[in-house]
Amino acid sequence: MFHYIKGVAAMRFEGGIVIETGGIGYEIFVPDNSPVYLAESGQTVMIYTVMAVREDDVSLYGFHDKETLELFKKLITVNGVGAKAAMSILSIMPAGEIKKAIVFEDAAALTKANGIGKKIAQRITLELKDKMGAVGGLAEAAEKTVSDSGKTEAINALISLGYSRSEAITALAEVSEEHLSVEEYIKRALKGIGR
Repeated sequence: MFHYIKGVAAMRFEGGIVIETGGIGYEIFVPDNSPVYLAESGQTVMIYTVMAVREDDVSLYGFHDKETLELFKKLITVNGVGAKAAMSILSIMPAGEIKKAIVFEDAAALTKANGIGKKIAQRITLELKDKMGAVGGLAEAAEKTVSDSGKTEAINALISLGYSRSEAITALAEVSEEHLSVEEYIKRALKGIGR
């Protein structure tokens, strides 16, 4: 219904802001890490919006860019993920990082969001992995660069050390040497992660 709203940041509340335009104050829920949420009172802002209608509630959800808006729309298509759960996920890290976590099937990264358990996080990665567009190409390229068996073992070792799957794959993709021992791959990947 509303594609975007441009107006003055009138006030902030937990989980959202009020934007005043044309004498009307629109209450809009935004991710906690959104630049719009951090806007000073009186500052002019523009926010892309989605209206969520439920039996007992009509709410506006807002995003500072179209990428985050589109990710929100994809998240709420997953069974068991409502608008509030999607906002919780979008509040923990930037949209690009969430996309990477989904593409690399890093459900553990998604469980850092308030109210997102392991099963829901796994469902999100399973259902949305192929819908992430350009990031999908990144995953395929990274997977190809770590396709030798030593790197595969090194990924599993890094995961057992507490790193996420996406962190391990990304770090090993940056190791240009090939046919190293598992231990050497791990050492070089850890140097890359530590930078």
